[in-house]
Parts: sequence; C-alpha cells; structure tokens
Amino acid sequence: MSVQQLSEQEIIRREKLQKLRAAGIDPYPAPLFPVTHYSEDIKKNFSEETKDQFAEVSVAGRIMSINDKGKVFFIKIQDKQGIFQLYVKRDELYPGEDKSEWDTLVKHGLDLGDFIGASGYVFITKTGETSLHTKQLTLLAKSLKPLPVVKRDEQGNVFDEVTDPEFRYRQRYADLVINPSVKEVFVKRTKMINSIREFLNERGALEVDTPVLQSIPGGAAARPFITHHNALDIPFYLRIANELYLKRLIVGGFDWVYEFSRNFRNEGMDRTHNPEFTVLEFYVAYKDYFWMMETTEQLLEKVALDVNGTTDVTVGDNTISFKAPFPRVSIYDAIKEHTGIDISNMDEAALRKVCNDLGIHVDNTMGKGKLVDKIFGEKCEHHYIQPTFIIDYPVEMSPLTKKHRSKAGLVERFELMVNGKEIANAYSELNDPLEQRERFEEQAKLLERGDEEAMYIDYDFLRALEYGMPPTAGIGFGIDRLCMLMTNQSSIQDVLFFPQMRPEKMD
Repeated sequence: MSVQQLSEQEIIRREKLQKLRAAGIDPYPAPLFPVTHYSEDIKKNFSEETKDQFAEVSVAGRIMSINDKGKVFFIKIQDKQGIFQLYVKRDELYPGEDKSEWDTLVKHGLDLGDFIGASGYVFITKTGETSLHTKQLTLLAKSLKPLPVVKRDEQGNVFDEVTDPEFRYRQRYADLVINPSVKEVFVKRTKMINSIREFLNERGALEVDTPVLQSIPGGAAARPFITHHNALDIPFYLRIANELYLKRLIVGGFDWVYEFSRNFRNEGMDRTHNPEFTVLEFYVAYKDYFWMMETTEQLLEKVALDVNGTTDVTVGDNTISFKAPFPRVSIYDAIKEHTGIDISNMDEAALRKVCNDLGIHVDNTMGKGKLVDKIFGEKCEHHYIQPTFIIDYPVEMSPLTKKHRSKAGLVERFELMVNGKEIANAYSELNDPLEQRERFEEQAKLLERGDEEAMYIDYDFLRALEYGMPPTAGIGFGIDRLCMLMTNQSSIQDVLFFPQMRPEKMD
C-alpha cells in the first residue's frame, strides 16, 4: 500500500483547509454559483456606453495569480474563455468592524489553483485593464496541490509553457490549466469532428453505433486485445475495426451509414500509433472508389476551412494544401519511382529477395501482401507530403476489396497519404460472397503461418453477403492523425486527452 508523501506546500494548504473549516467557511460548498458572464465576452463588449449592462456581473474560475496590496487584492482567474481580473477591496467586501473573515479567507486562505466566484460591477482600472469591482467573493473549491509554475506576461498569458511529456500526458488535467494552447488543440479537434458530421449529415448519411466487444475481430489486419465474457464463458475481442458491421447495415437496406469508432489494436506505440484510437468509417451504396476519392477531397477541403479558415495547413516545416483535387499514383508506380524496382509481376519469393536487397526486415509469416506493404511503408510513404491517393493495390493486400475492373491481380483500393503517413483507407467493397469466402480462407492460411494480424473467417458476415449487398464504397479515416495535421502536432499523444502510458509508480 502506497503512502502519500506530501510536499511542504501541500501540508500548508491542508492546514489552511482546516482553518477555513474552523472559521465556518465551507471550502467545498454545495450550492450552485450563478455565473452570468465570461472573461472574453466582458472584455469584448464592455465600454463606457455599455457599462450599465455590466452593473451586476457574476464570474467564476480558477485563481492564476494574486497580487496582495494589503487592503486591496488584484486576483486573476481563469474561466473557460481566458483570464480575467478581480479588484477585491477589504473594506467593500467587509464594511463592518469585523475583518476576521477577510484575514482567514482572502489574506491567508486563498492559493493559486483555488476556484472562486465573484459578483460585482465591471470597470476599467487606472492601468486600463477591464476588471470586476468585487462586492461578494465565494470560495468554491480549495486546491490542495500547487500547479506547476509557469511564466506569464502582465495580462496573465503564458509565454513559457511546461513541456515535460511525462507530466503533460499523465496529468492532462493540470496540463490543460497551465498550457492554454493545449486546450485550443482539443477545441479544434471537436470543431473538426463537428465539421465532418455536418458534411455527412447534410448529404443524408445516418450516424450509427456498432459493437465494441466482438466475437470475431474483423475488418482490418491487426492484432486484437482479448478479454473474456464471463456469462457466456467465451473469449471476446475489443474491435479492431467496425467495417463488417457497417456493411451488414448496407445489406439491411441503409444507403449511407457512418460511425466515429473507438478501435483497439494490441500493437506498438510511437508518435503516430496509440493502442486506443478513433476512426471514422462510412459506407455508401451504389458508389465506387473513384466517387470516394472525390468525396474525400470535398470533405477534407471543408474540414480545413472550418478548423483553420484556409485550405493551406502548416505542419512542422511544411505547408500542406487540402485544396482539391489530389494526385493519384498506383502503389506499383510509387515503389518503382522510389526504389527503381518494378515489382508488379513478382511472386512471394521474388518480393522477399527485394526486401532483403533493400535492407527491409521481414519474416516467414509474411505473405505477398505484407511484403509489398513493407516495401511501400519503408521506402515510399514518407515522400508523400502533399495529399496523394495511392491506388490500385495487389489483391493479396486487400481481402475485403473488389477486384479491379480492368487490371488483373489488383483491387480497387486507395490510401490517402499526407505528411508521409496514411490518414485514410478506402475500397470499392467486395460484395461477392463466394469470392469473399475464398479471401477469408487465404487469410486463415496466414494465421496458421503465425501472422497474428491476419483476418479471421467471419461466417456471419459471409451469411449477410449471401443475402445480397449492393455495390458499395467504403472508407476509414484516422481521426487522431487527421487532427495532428489540422492542429500542427507532431505526436498522436498531443491530440489525445489521455494517451496510454505505463502505470505510474505510486511510491
């Protein structure tokens, strides 16, 4: 059992807590506090002409600075919009002879990080700062742990953020308080998702939910997380993709369905991979992958405009344009361009030799599809900075994709590459149940060879296809990676509120 080791500051704050309670001041009161205004709205709208509208104002927030002038305190609080100053004068807050509560609460009881509420009227100080002339002050929540110290300018804005990733990712709640730019990333993430929803809903798509716990982990080539269903006494898997369930809904008669899906893959972690991640998938009846490329261009153009006000997005040292149209390059042409080798007619043995010649590590569990994927991933992918559709993959790489209408051995598939990474994967969906069964059986052989990412045979999905699925186009977007692009973040951990980390040692 761990014993909590308190710092000197934490001990002092707990002592203040007890003194407040002893004086009859509740440090965690139950009643609501009637907030009427927020910081930026006040600053934007207050003037000599509008001052009557700000004669009775109530604000609340976390204390970010305290300037003790004796009988006057200047306290800056942070609310959902920003920083706002309170002018707190002892003799106005406590006009009587008894000043004991001033001493207990304001003079000696308040700390940085505490939540307070204040009521009064808005005015402009001699230094020109819009402030609240406080008539009433209420402690709303006592902070027992001090926030990390950051440097702020005279307006209270942070100019020297805390950058330690161990602290920032593990204690995101504190990171959000002291690093305002972090909050803006997540506000943009929500804008991005709302923009996508708006695009799809306006076109008649239906948002749906599909199971997270699945008896067969289907829809992607990935290693699943395994759990156990006690009531049924059988293994279950956290979903690696929602594709097969969404296509079941196309079988059932919906023409366009979509889902923002939390997926789980029991694989490595790096700057662009997290075991738990968000994917948008949508499926549209009577369409193909050419239509899906055009729709993807339209969607991303809108998202960039809605989030950043421009189709040109800064990502590191690059300016990336989401202005349609995007180039289209076949995967074989991409490999030939960047390696000088034409692999279009090679069998598995020849591909394995190419990998060895190029210094690409492979093992005996990998079939033809995995070998092509490794070559492209290590030798080509990073070259595609501007949005580019990589199209027409070999059939071995795409067990759920319809064969190409005119190119033997290929399928109608594209991946969208941006800034050297895949952010979307799409197909003309395979809707021939007999061929789909054959593809699943090929995947089963790879499982027997030891490929933990090969697909299982989903017999229920095959049964659904046997009822008939219309021609369909489908796509999956990596929402976290797309958010990285739209917010200029280099690590997926920076666009996840609570990224996975090793358990903390609580000594």
